[in-house]
Order: sequence, then structure tokens, then C-alpha cells
Amino acid sequence: MDGSSSFDFRRVAADGATETRPRAVARELPVAIEVNGIGYAVLMATPADLIDLGYGFALAERLIDRAGDVIGTDLHETPQGMILRLQLGERCAPRVADRVRHRTTDSACGLCGVENLEQALRPLPRVTAASGASDAALFHALAALPAHQPLGHATGATHVAAACAADGTIRIAREDVGRHNAFDKLVGAMLRASLDWDGGFALLSSRCSYELVEKAVLGGCPMLATISAPTSLAVERAAAAGLPLRVLLRDDAVLAYG
Repeated sequence: MDGSSSFDFRRVAADGATETRPRAVARELPVAIEVNGIGYAVLMATPADLIDLGYGFALAERLIDRAGDVIGTDLHETPQGMILRLQLGERCAPRVADRVRHRTTDSACGLCGVENLEQALRPLPRVTAASGASDAALFHALAALPAHQPLGHATGATHVAAACAADGTIRIAREDVGRHNAFDKLVGAMLRASLDWDGGFALLSSRCSYELVEKAVLGGCPMLATISAPTSLAVERAAAAGLPLRVLLRDDAVLAYG
């Protein structure tokens, strides 16, 4: 499905002149994710590469460990949005039931609130892979990133997540209006294609939030680079998992942590 739509806008210049011209606008619509027949989540996403999104989302939610855990997918368009159905193998069924229980718990009571907080900040595994990327590779990837953002160029409204080789070559990239979705799409695409990080790194056109750190760790990424700054929780979670961060990446400088 196309990631953009066209709308007619009235352009108003500083001198008062006006003209009507068409402009591409990034598509955003509800994507309902069903797992083993259970309604699991609704995301607001760009309706492109949605199967990749499903795989990456399931990995980030710790429902699966590998591509083979997904035994079936189905994508259905409705007038209200898209329905993405994932069928997971039998060994994953207890995880689905447990996560759905925590998602639907009434957090108004104290005990339930504690359980939900524990779920939100579950321990992360340690990063075992190492990145061989130099600082020069980061700048090389940043310079090459615009060529992998066709939807962003057309609309000015999407994020991109890219998997980069150790020398900074961009191997694969995915776009979405949501930074989390873009990263899930990237990780899902790599999972489906059996691609490893091979000593490279991820480059994201967004701030470094703790959710993106967690997706990187769970996706086996050896280093995370972002265009904007990190949050405190992102730095803390990355340090606990041993994930190196490269943030505020510009064409002349980058901040390194870990």
C-alpha cells in the first residue's frame, strides 16, 4: 500500500500572494495487531511494510525469539484501517497469554500498578554483539541517509531507521510516521531476511528514547545511533544492557556514550 496521499493546499506567501498546489502527505491510520486470534494492540502507522512491522513488534514485545516463531500472517484492509494478524507457534502461546493479561490489567489498584510498572521496565538481556564501526562510519552513514528516505522527501513527515554496515554503508532502511514503527519495520525486515548486524549499527532519524534502546537490545543491535538527543531513561537502560549510544549525530560531530 502506498505510504502517501495527495491533498490540495493553499500556499500563502509573505507578500499575501496565494496559490493552490497539490502536496504529498504521509498516510497514517490505525493498524490493529491480532496475535493468535487475540486483539493485542492498535498502532498508528504508515501502511507500508506492515508484515515487517508485525515481526519487529512481536520481537520487541518478547512474544517471539526468531522468525520461525511466526507461522502465519494475514493483512486485511477495512474502512477504518488495517488488521494485521499474526499466528505464533505453540511454544509462544504462554507468552501471548501473559502479555495480554498485563496489558488488560486494571491499574487502578496498587498491586496491579506495581505489576504494570515492572512490565514496563523489565530487565533487558546484555548486548553480546560488538560493533566495529568507527566514528567515520557514522558520518558516512549520516551523509547517505537522505537517499533512503523517499517518503520523507515527498512528505517531510516520516522517520527512517537504517541498518548500517561497519563501514557506514546503509544495507536496508524502513520509513514510518512513528519512530518506533520505523525501527520495528527495520528489525522485522532483517528478521524475515535472516540478516545479522554483522558488526554494524542502527541509525535512526529521531531522539533516543528508552523504547528505542529496548528495541535495539532485543533486536540484537550492537550499537544505536540517533540524530537527536537521548532521554535519561534511555541512557540508563542502554548502560544497564551494555548498548553503546551515539547521539546528536551531525555532519561534524557526535556524542558517544558507552
